[in-house]
Amino acid sequence: MPTYHPAETLLIEGPDATAFAHAQFSSAVASLATGQWQFSAWLDPQGRVRALFHLARLADDRYLLLLRGGVAAAMADALRRFVFRSKVSVTALPLRALATGPSLPLNAIMDDGATVSLGCATHSLRITASGNGDDAWRLPQLRAGWPWLPTQLLNELLPPALSLQRLHAVAIDKGCYPGQEIVARLHFRGGHKRHLHRVTLSQAANAGDVLRSDGREVGCVLETLTTDDGIEALVVLSDDIAAQASDTHAQALDDNFVMELVTSWPA
Repeated sequence: MPTYHPAETLLIEGPDATAFAHAQFSSAVASLATGQWQFSAWLDPQGRVRALFHLARLADDRYLLLLRGGVAAAMADALRRFVFRSKVSVTALPLRALATGPSLPLNAIMDDGATVSLGCATHSLRITASGNGDDAWRLPQLRAGWPWLPTQLLNELLPPALSLQRLHAVAIDKGCYPGQEIVARLHFRGGHKRHLHRVTLSQAANAGDVLRSDGREVGCVLETLTTDDGIEALVVLSDDIAAQASDTHAQALDDNFVMELVTSWPA
């Protein structure tokens, strides 16, 4: 039987839900309309991505988080440490299934009580407690450069490496949140030397694998899929290796890997 990504979800709700989420997360939560979702992230004080997720505003004071990697119960426990006197509850939900649904406008939400569907333009991502999951959604999302974080890479990567500003998952002008100073510094001064790329690989790899060239660590694998056209992957690469791959169209790495660059994304 195939193994699919489960739906790791949690709820943030209460009169102070918006203020709490806006202060903790890197996206412009306060501007998110009810019935819409946005990409968002929770960063540590050094600016590293602790969690990446879809943030769906189900009601004025109720938010659903669908994690793109990680465990909802662990994130809920960590978030509760920052509630203090806020009128807000943070609850990890039981595991549900992720499945592919019909097309919905990007960032739209459909919620019928049993299933929440997140609009992804060409398809929708269905979070459901009934029925089986599938992974048909993974290929269009991989090709769109929507990262999924393997466990090994949680708390390891900075937002530019995942192209989070392109996804509007980090805001530069919303005020303070954990890691905000690092985000602003990287935005205005640059200097980060690793970025997100879609590639094809000559052989299978696992999410979380380290990529090396002449023994030097030059990147990591976020996700791979085997298609009719070969092995496609989202990877984070050092800029010098990405430049070489762009020039030569095929880049040899250690362990007999050959990588071809398909698409590159900025921070």
